[in-house]
Amino acid sequence: MFIFVALQHAFCRMAEKTRNTMHRGPVLSKVEESFLRLYGFSPTRAIPSVVVENFPELGLITALRFLEWAAAHPGGVISLPTGKTPEFFIRWTRFILGNWDLPEVREIRMRYGLDLRSKPTLQNLRFVQIDEFYPIPSAQHNSFYHYVTEFYIRGFGLDPGKALLMQCEAIPLAGGKDFREVFPEMRIDLSLRYRESRSRLEQLQQDSIFLIDQWCSAYEQNIRDMGGIGFFLGGIGPDGHIAFNTRGTDPFSTTRLTETNFETQAVAAGDLGGIEVSANRLVITIGLETITWNPDAVAIIMAAGEAKAKIVRESLESDMQNLYPATVLQKLEKARFFLSRGAASLLSDSMERYYAEGKWTHQKTERAVIDLCRKIEKYGHHILPEDLEADPYARLIPGRGDVVGSVARSIIEKMNRGMRKEEDQVFLHTGPHHDDIMLGLLPFIASHIRIPSNQFHFAVMTSGFTAVTNRFMIDLLADTVKFLDQGFIQMVEYPDFFERGYQMKSDKDVYHYLNKVAAGEEMERRRGVCHRLVRSLVGIYGIQSKDQLRDVIVAVLSALRDSYDGERNPPEIQRLKGMIREFEEELVWAHYGIQVEHVHHLRLGFYQGDIFTEAPSESRDVVPILQMLRKLNPTVLSVAFDPEGSGPDTHYKVLQAVAAALRLLKAEKDLSGLRIWGYRNVWYRFHAAEANIIFPVSLNAMSAMGDAFTHCYVSQVDASFPSPELNGKFSDLAEKIWVEQLQDIQLLLGKNHFYQNTHPKIRATHGLVYLKEMGVDEFLLHARTLRDSVEGHGKPGYGVPPTDEDTHSDQPKR
Repeated sequence: MFIFVALQHAFCRMAEKTRNTMHRGPVLSKVEESFLRLYGFSPTRAIPSVVVENFPELGLITALRFLEWAAAHPGGVISLPTGKTPEFFIRWTRFILGNWDLPEVREIRMRYGLDLRSKPTLQNLRFVQIDEFYPIPSAQHNSFYHYVTEFYIRGFGLDPGKALLMQCEAIPLAGGKDFREVFPEMRIDLSLRYRESRSRLEQLQQDSIFLIDQWCSAYEQNIRDMGGIGFFLGGIGPDGHIAFNTRGTDPFSTTRLTETNFETQAVAAGDLGGIEVSANRLVITIGLETITWNPDAVAIIMAAGEAKAKIVRESLESDMQNLYPATVLQKLEKARFFLSRGAASLLSDSMERYYAEGKWTHQKTERAVIDLCRKIEKYGHHILPEDLEADPYARLIPGRGDVVGSVARSIIEKMNRGMRKEEDQVFLHTGPHHDDIMLGLLPFIASHIRIPSNQFHFAVMTSGFTAVTNRFMIDLLADTVKFLDQGFIQMVEYPDFFERGYQMKSDKDVYHYLNKVAAGEEMERRRGVCHRLVRSLVGIYGIQSKDQLRDVIVAVLSALRDSYDGERNPPEIQRLKGMIREFEEELVWAHYGIQVEHVHHLRLGFYQGDIFTEAPSESRDVVPILQMLRKLNPTVLSVAFDPEGSGPDTHYKVLQAVAAALRLLKAEKDLSGLRIWGYRNVWYRFHAAEANIIFPVSLNAMSAMGDAFTHCYVSQVDASFPSPELNGKFSDLAEKIWVEQLQDIQLLLGKNHFYQNTHPKIRATHGLVYLKEMGVDEFLLHARTLRDSVEGHGKPGYGVPPTDEDTHSDQPKR
């Protein structure tokens, strides 16, 4: 376990300030002193940070600091976060409390300075809920009220009578009405705060908004009457938000009903059942002043994963400003950032360590030169020796010479490698979800797929049902009923259809649909999707007749209409949604002549749609991949290759399942000839220095991808679950990334390298795809390193804590 603690210098400065201002109490707690004693590290930032190697360890140190504070403040005021970020904080806290006297736990407490005479008691702590969607029924599993009562009030054994919670039904509205009566469409127009109402309903809503505002003010006053929040723990959003204090929030803001921005809505879309819901749902949140009102408060921000690295850097290395809400924590002497190595990777001291430690490599030279061109907005051939000398990283390049020229030549070689012809290969392209393969490397695949000597297989590892909204399914099922009643789904009349016919002619479904795409017949395309839906319904529900089919459709429609947005569907409906996604994937590759039998749907069992997902198991999740590898015997295997904590955790879990299958296969046969292509798509991107294959993308290739995405991924064209980077389709974001990658290389090579090139593919380049090719041993090493960074395996420290079922915890069960 390597813990790099960014505390020493900043803490020394704060200690001096403390002595001068006679601030109460020590600057460092004993737990924090243990970090410094064991792993000293000293950058200069206004908010000290602790950097650990892996996600579970992030939860461990947070749990230890929380328990230390709770022991010293048994009746203190705490405010804890929701979502996936606190998973290991919750698990470690429960594990330590439930197994306080076990040798393993005593060792942890001794190592980290949690030197307490007795186990902390949490039941007298006063809990303050941070935020909530409004309006939302509190009983729904996707309400934050449900989360905090489940994982904190019950999970930590807190006293609900001492909790200050945001229960939407308990917030008084005009006339004593329920929020469903006042806001029947679950939308609130905050302009009613400032304009006249235009109807009786608007008058009711206006009066209710003012009552909600009054409730928020009372909530704020209640917190202050308790002395303010003593221990605050939060995550950080893609725009830098803490609580629902989004980018640009007034640092003196208090508890309020407010709108959110697109980035926050995109993150919330997964909770609420789509951006269509989250974009129209307001929130109640404590303010930045609420968090910092108590000057003695401990405020900790947790962040994991390289996807958070940019906003972490901006939050920690900027002066206090509205643009980065977390900078307000500079007010608090006990504010900290607890970070994984990935989340800290762009901090200045992390970058300095990257360049200073270990052997200098050409990859470091590439990164330094490419970043310099971007930073000072200069073309490579205009870079002067003094530019290199002025840059803190480029100046470290040994024996510089023609360093820009050497980087340009290596990048050109990567592009040449991307354009090499691939023949007599068996390609197996894998994706965690449907559309991952397309978004990561479709133009690269298309360059090989027309060569007759190559064989192609595509494998999607999960069913992907969480990406299909209830509204999409309701509309599709309603259309299916119409087509049935009009006699437009003729296959149900065939005598053997309900026995075995429904399993046949999958390729015909696909070909028929694409024919109608070519013909521009939208109604016929819709009928084609409904055909596949009928086949899926018959298989899932064991339907025996046309009448039963209609009854099942009506029952499924009823179940969906009675569900709230974001509710977990029954297994049969999950499977139905997943089979729609499978049809979509078959349509994409049929564009290139790939038959249905070459598109494999593994439906790995760890994918359940829970907030805290299961880890893959060998028998359930690894063996099916191993069997597929044995059967197909690929020579090239592509894998989504995202770094720690970036994108959906499904990507990480699929990568580990593939790696486990390869380890088993390696024990059976020689895999020295197998090449692994690591790709990334909309969730994270390679730096050009990390990639060793660069493929030029033409406008024609971009157009082909955009059209295929729109016509095939029919459940995704409305972008119900978008990336925070772009309010639109994932295909549009992938193209945006490719264009930005080209812009970086154009700065290095000059635009004339492209438009004056002798190769027509280079002249037609308007985007670039980056990949990393590896041998099996190199890939397995990367996978194990990534596993260590996420789970803590292989370290002399502590990995994932056991769940309650693995221990004899005396804490309440979840």
